[in-house]
Amino acid sequence: MAAKFQGVDFYDVNGLLSEEERAVRDTVRAWTDENLLPVIGQAYIEGKFPKQLIPGMAELGLFGANLPEEYGCAGLNNVAYGLIMQELERGDSGVRSFASVQGALVMYPIYAFGSDAQKKTWLPQMASGKVIGCFGLTEPDYGSNPAGMITVAKETADGWVLNGAKMWITNGSTAHAAIVWAKTAKDADSIRGFIVPTDTKGFSAKDQKGKLSLRASDTSELVLQDVHLPKDAILPKSGGLKSPLMCLTAARYGISWGAVGAAMACYDEAVSYAKARVMFGKPIGGFQLQQARLAEMLTEITKAQLLCVQLGRLKDDGRATPQQVSLAKRNNVSMATDIARETRRLLGANGILVEYQAMRHLANLESVYTYEGTHDIHTLILGQEITGLSAFD
Repeated sequence: MAAKFQGVDFYDVNGLLSEEERAVRDTVRAWTDENLLPVIGQAYIEGKFPKQLIPGMAELGLFGANLPEEYGCAGLNNVAYGLIMQELERGDSGVRSFASVQGALVMYPIYAFGSDAQKKTWLPQMASGKVIGCFGLTEPDYGSNPAGMITVAKETADGWVLNGAKMWITNGSTAHAAIVWAKTAKDADSIRGFIVPTDTKGFSAKDQKGKLSLRASDTSELVLQDVHLPKDAILPKSGGLKSPLMCLTAARYGISWGAVGAAMACYDEAVSYAKARVMFGKPIGGFQLQQARLAEMLTEITKAQLLCVQLGRLKDDGRATPQQVSLAKRNNVSMATDIARETRRLLGANGILVEYQAMRHLANLESVYTYEGTHDIHTLILGQEITGLSAFD
């Protein structure tokens, strides 16, 4: 039986955490060891999300964990929320994506832009895992430029009619409700959010076939053909592109922590393998090339951990900016991708086997590198922040 994960903590980041934050992390860490890791390899091979994990995740309060308790949520601070994302992605990016979408991209917009009735109706059901949600922003021809979306919502005498398509939607075929962003006029300022029950006539979800990444995650195309909604389906406080971008900032924050978890998993595997694998009469960990690999991994993980904790404290103080979140997402996902690749190489041929984690994490992280704002888009966001000049125009 494999040893339980002990964590990676070269700079005593543990000492920067409160007792509650450590308890949350340790609880999710144990759950990941006991429930997620034993099934994720087979789920990845089969290309199926392990839905049997949903009740346990809900019971632990992992959905919308940083939203208020009055809506059935855990009411945790943002550092504790980040640690949840870290431990889930240590298991698999697809499972972290599931929880991240449910909380940051579905529950958060209802909380931030919804009416009191919408919040009371949907949030407790979503926190309990009884209702699963998805987030419909990206379109087949509009990813990095969501302002160009062509999905439209036309107001009628008794409500709204939606037409359009969304692409690369996590949880799309699993969801009971979708947060769909659509233009109510021709310009981006008219973009509004809508709560769309997925059993509404005209709504359909089709899974993306042929994925070589995030295989243990449901990724779908959503099609809306004359989807009729009541007037109260609109999120009344939503308005313009800023609203979905606020949701993406919330999700990117969780990704910043999640990437550290994936990097930790790979580093832990690399260290264990380097000590056990004997070549030329001694463990390969005794060779300079492998020690250099491990030293670089440890350094980059430590830097990312400190970045996450400070970003979490800023967020809890209400001082975090979208640009700071972009820096963390950009840095940490790139770092984790590099570590997964170097771990795969350290493991040699064994690194491509499903019984090891590195190749699965590497394939997953290639998607994380692209979604929620590509690495290059975050580079330009930071460039604009530095210079005051936009490269998007």
